[in-house]
Amino acid sequence: MAIVRKTKHSGIVRLVNLSARQQGPICLGVIAKYGDELQSGAIVTAEPGRLRIRPPDENSREK
Repeated sequence: MAIVRKTKHSGIVRLVNLSARQQGPICLGVIAKYGDELQSGAIVTAEPGRLRIRPPDENSREK
């Protein structure tokens, strides 16, 4: 919703194709390792075997 509406957010963690059992530990690991990036508005996508970090769009942070 934050992306579609282009509203401010404090980071987004997307969990793709992960079982319910995997989601908790993966999410905690992402927050522990990339918390600063998330607080600045990054989007972190975690999926099996892959982790992508999209830095915040500077233009959207000003809205």
